[in-house]
Amino acid sequence: MPLHKRWTWVGAFGPELMLCAAVARVGPARSAWWAVWDGARLHERTFHRLGPVTATPSRVAVRGILDLSVACGAPWECTTGPAWTRKSPALLRGTVLGRAVELRGLVDESGGRHARETAWWWSCGVGALADGREATWNLVDGLHDGVEASERCVWVDGVPSHVPPQPFRGFEGVGGLDFDAVATRARREDYGVLMSDYEAPFGRFSGALPVGELREGFGVMERHRARW
Repeated sequence: MPLHKRWTWVGAFGPELMLCAAVARVGPARSAWWAVWDGARLHERTFHRLGPVTATPSRVAVRGILDLSVACGAPWECTTGPAWTRKSPALLRGTVLGRAVELRGLVDESGGRHARETAWWWSCGVGALADGREATWNLVDGLHDGVEASERCVWVDGVPSHVPPQPFRGFEGVGGLDFDAVATRARREDYGVLMSDYEAPFGRFSGALPVGELREGFGVMERHRARW
């Protein structure tokens, strides 16, 4: 039987600062990581234990790096077989690298017994539509990606709507969105029984979401292949 997994990932994005932090459990294994792009360079670290990083739907913190309160909006949930996910738009306030910030982002709470070999493309981000309304999105291919029921969602002024499949074009973009990376997290670990291989660049988005043209957008793209 596949191992039980559970993780909480929190990301926040803006024109001069982007960040993520997460804690994860895969069977008996524990891990945590964080990354901050400060507008000029990427700071990051990965741990094979949970203690150094706090990532919950109400707070995300890394000692000496960041401490942010998290206020979540209307969640979008999806269950596929023995696995589930809940994505929530969020407003984060606090300090990052000594700077006071207020950023919009996304909280990803996921768990279950995913397939032993799993691979996906994923994108989430925040921005504004051409008419000024706020937009947050969560798009995926390879996980919770059914045509009629999926984790794909776009929030407009906080109101969630399911959207149809959006094809990924590698790291060039997804659906009608074009992507320009500013900094890339990448890591490959292979322990035989467990393996993780990912690239996850922060960057800027342009183009269109299924709900309308994007005036500006900031977020992340991810390619991930796992044996867990």
